[in-house]
Amino acid sequence: MKLTILGCYAATPRTLSNPTSQVLEIKNHVFLIDCAEGTQVQLRKSKVKFSKINHIFISHLHGDHFYGLVGLISTFMLLNRESDLHVYGPKGIKEIILLQLRASGSYTGYSLFFHELESKASEVIFEDEKVRVSTIPLNHRIYTNGYLFEEKNKERKLNIAAVEEYAIDKVYYNKIKYGGDITLEDGRVISNAELSFDPAVARSYAYCSDTLYDERIIPLIEGVDLLYHESTFLEKEAHLAEKTMHSTAKQAATIASKANVRQLALGHYSTRYGSIDGFQSEAETIFPKVWLADDGKEFEIPLR
Repeated sequence: MKLTILGCYAATPRTLSNPTSQVLEIKNHVFLIDCAEGTQVQLRKSKVKFSKINHIFISHLHGDHFYGLVGLISTFMLLNRESDLHVYGPKGIKEIILLQLRASGSYTGYSLFFHELESKASEVIFEDEKVRVSTIPLNHRIYTNGYLFEEKNKERKLNIAAVEEYAIDKVYYNKIKYGGDITLEDGRVISNAELSFDPAVARSYAYCSDTLYDERIIPLIEGVDLLYHESTFLEKEAHLAEKTMHSTAKQAATIASKANVRQLALGHYSTRYGSIDGFQSEAETIFPKVWLADDGKEFEIPLR
């Protein structure tokens, strides 16, 4: 599982930084999370193939999180995209995007599906045999969701030495991977435990931006491998965090600590600060394992 930060600064684009967008590579999926202005350029800089993006998750309808979406959809059209594109986001996103496309005389040559969200409770919005994506309701000025991405590791790993020792035919490999015992021609039953190893522990990533400090999300993100939590302000501007319904670095770290996450990544920094180093030092007074997100930075989300 790999996370690429395309942009992680608040409010407006600058020459040296970009507003929010991320790419999560998980189990052969390439998920785009938020899509601010400049996302297309950042995708190219990070060498992410546009054609691999089939699912886009938008947290809320503030410009620094989705103003790049219609441009990306239009570029897909110019690149002669044929595969379906699924967009998940707050109710209203379909109307906004289709209005922009109609007004510009632009129409996609591929199927565009909108999955509009309005529930204030967590819900599963995407699931296949390998991945599950759920919403994390956040507390912001408008309807906002974070997203929880979870691997589903069911396949056991073949013990090749044991399989070869018993001369088991390859046609039975899938049966072994999914927990089956094997009966040999002489009638002996070889247990699955002898023929396979436990599957890799499933990894998880929680994306939380933008939000006021809110402990109600803790049960939803308990124990995740990596939590990205907005930290728009340092503690000396905590009054601005409350006023604008954002969080401080210390508040993000407190959520991480109480949720027993393995690692915290900070982001969505206010551009009022000349350096982001202070965010890490403040957060580490509460929670020891802190990474600073920054444009172009990649995080390999490790196994436990």
